[in-house]
Amino acid sequence: MTPETLRRLVVLAIGQIIGWGTVSLLAVVGGDIAAALNLPLPTIFAGNSAFYVASGLCAPLLAPLFVRLGARSLLVGGSFLAAAGFVVLASSTNPIVYFAAWLVLGVVGAAALSTAAYIALNEGGGTDIKAAIGALMLISGLSSAVFWPATALLQGILGWRATCTVYAALTLGCAALYRFGLPAAPGLQHMTATAPAGRASLRSPTFYVLAAAIALNAFVTYGFSAILIELLRKLGLPEQDVIVMASILGVVQVLARAVDFLGGGRWDGLTTALLAGMGVPIAMLLLLAGGPAWQAVAAFILVYGVSSGALAVSRATMPPVFSKSTIMPALRPP
Repeated sequence: MTPETLRRLVVLAIGQIIGWGTVSLLAVVGGDIAAALNLPLPTIFAGNSAFYVASGLCAPLLAPLFVRLGARSLLVGGSFLAAAGFVVLASSTNPIVYFAAWLVLGVVGAAALSTAAYIALNEGGGTDIKAAIGALMLISGLSSAVFWPATALLQGILGWRATCTVYAALTLGCAALYRFGLPAAPGLQHMTATAPAGRASLRSPTFYVLAAAIALNAFVTYGFSAILIELLRKLGLPEQDVIVMASILGVVQVLARAVDFLGGGRWDGLTTALLAGMGVPIAMLLLLAGGPAWQAVAAFILVYGVSSGALAVSRATMPPVFSKSTIMPALRPP
């Protein structure tokens, strides 16, 4: 890996761990926010849904800005916007302000999280970009393992509102990190010549099947991660065990991603997706059958962690399985 790519990777890895770690705070403090705003817990977790919906809707709208301005500008701007979102969240006293905060953070998801980071790596050029993206995917998977315990600690000392303020300051730090740690880039104008070929692929039925599969597995894994800590609490586990178990899950997911990447060409993304997809319901059944017994929880963490971690990889590696079809140009990961 060249020094330039390594520099980009280090900067982006730090920024992505902070970015994903801070927006995942709802998994830890959702119950406290529900009590403070006098709202049902499901309504509070709907903020997580608002985040992903806003992120998905904004992503195509921001694409021209990535082309014209380059990823660094979007990463810096998105980090400033994240700070504003956390300040709004910290000051929320009613559902309107609360959901407004998550909509703002959803825009940040499109501007400054995974896709933006992958684009920033691509802008550096070189032959080691694929390895760098794989490494970034692995490292950013540690965000919950780092930030769930940190959020629990801060919440216990400062409360959830002050924790949001601390995270606003952290995201401002990310803005500085991106501004001074990443070199300026001309954007993606040099790649636009191949864009029309990808549009024709949207007519392929395979594209819609694959898009639906990716969306459904993301719906389960992203949604479940938001409620995991509350679920373990409801099972009756002690608070310290809940945070430890949830944090271990993040480590297991990263290990599963690493194994899949290191496997190289021994199996394809579709095989990974099929096997991992079967593992998720098995993990749920283990938890349902064993209840609060630590053996059942440990088995669930292991099976679900491996399966969900592998599914995260398969979202990027399934499309190349269909490389001989017309859908490939539109689905090639950034």
